[in-house]
Amino acid sequence: MTQPVSVADPASAIALHRSLGKGAAMLYAVQVPGLDASVWQPGSYASAHINAVSSGGRQAAWFVEGPWGQAVLRQYRRGGLVARISRDLYVWQGESKTRSFAEFRIMEMLWHAGLRVPRPLAAAYWRSAGVLYRAALLTQRVEHAVPLADCMAQADPARVAQSIADMHAAGVWHADLNAHNILLDPAGEAWLIDFDRARAGGCSAQDRQNNLMRLKRSMLKLAGTAAEAYWQAIFVHYQQIARQGA
Repeated sequence: MTQPVSVADPASAIALHRSLGKGAAMLYAVQVPGLDASVWQPGSYASAHINAVSSGGRQAAWFVEGPWGQAVLRQYRRGGLVARISRDLYVWQGESKTRSFAEFRIMEMLWHAGLRVPRPLAAAYWRSAGVLYRAALLTQRVEHAVPLADCMAQADPARVAQSIADMHAAGVWHADLNAHNILLDPAGEAWLIDFDRARAGGCSAQDRQNNLMRLKRSMLKLAGTAAEAYWQAIFVHYQQIARQGA
C-alpha cells in the first residue's frame, strides 16, 4: 500500500513559477518544454493538435499536443446553480488556494508517490479586478484510455479498487469520484483523474465511505441496477485491500 506523502514534501519536483503578466501566474513541473501563455489558449493549437474531450469536462477540456507530448487542457468551470451567475470566476483567497495550483500539487504528490494519476504539467490562474480569478490546468494524457463509464463490462473491479485504495492510503479524498473520473488504459490498469477540490493530509473512514458511495451512485445512474453487481465487486476487493494494509 502507498504510504501517506506530504503535499509540502521537499522532494517534490515543483520548482518553477513565473508570471504571465496582467495578474496571471503559472506553476509547472521541471523539464517540461514549450510552456508559455499560448498553452492556455485553445485557439492557438493547430486543428490537428486539439480535440474536445467528449466525456466530462463541462465543455471546457481538450486533448492537445505540444512539445510536451499528448496532454489534456482543462479550464475550470462551475457547475450547478452558481454557474448561472458565473461559469468560470472564483473568489481569490491567495495563490495556494487557487483551484488549479491546489489540484496541481495534489496530483504531483500522488504521481511522485507512484500512483496511477496523470502527471500534472502546468497550472495557471488569471486575476480579475483583484478579488476574482480564472484558472486552468494541463496534465499528461493517459493515451487510449477509456472512462469506466464506457467499459464497466470489461474493466477488472480489482484494479479499480486498488487505485482507489492507493489514493486513500496516500491520504487523499477525491471530491467527485465518479465513473467518468476513472480511466482504464489498454493494459486494464485503472487511473484516477480530476482532483479539483480534493483534500490531502488524511482520509477518514467516513471520507473513504463517501467516495465509494459517490462512485456507486454514479454507476447506478449510468447503468441502472446492472451496475450493482459490478460495484459490489469493487467494494469487496477494496475491503480486502484495506484489511491487508491494516
